Formats: sequence, structure tokens, C-alpha cells
Amino acid sequence: MTKKDIAGEIARRTGLTQVDVTIVFERLLENIVKTLVDGRRIEIRGFGRFKVVERKARMARNPMSGAAVEVAAGVKAKFVASRELMGKVNGGKQY
Repeated sequence: MTKKDIAGEIARRTGLTQVDVTIVFERLLENIVKTLVDGRRIEIRGFGRFKVVERKARMARNPMSGAAVEVAAGVKAKFVASRELMGKVNGGKQY
């Protein structure tokens, strides 16, 4: 599902215009990104958590050549689904 599909579905269900929904949706995504860039976490009850995780530098292997490659330290955005969301995804089964 694309951003346009999501905006269209919300517009259809709410009676708002797709343009208005798209603007709100884009502002939501911008706020999520800004919060993660600031190093803070986001929790949406019943949906999940977004957080930034620091990754240490490490040695890895190139799968083609087998040569050792150093992977620099960095940060990674991570999403952890809530139990409620996982229960719905799993067909109502308890997670």
C-alpha cells in the first residue's frame, strides 16, 4: 500500500479531501522523522514504538569474495510492533 492509497482510504472513510489527508499524513511522517533524528522515541499505543538504536562498528564478510570488511558505527531506526497489533496480524491469536 502506498502513501497515496492510504490517503485515499482515509479520505473515503472520513469525507475529508485527499489533499487535506495527504498534508496531515506528510506532517505526521515529518514529525516522526524529526523525533527520531533528535534521538527520541515514539510510542503509539496499540500500534508500536519507533526508536533509534546505536550500532557498534564491526567486522563483516563480503559474501562474494569472503574478504573481511569493516562496517562503521552508526544509528538505525527500529520499529517494534505492539502486542495488540501482532495479535491482529496473527488473526486474533494472543502474541
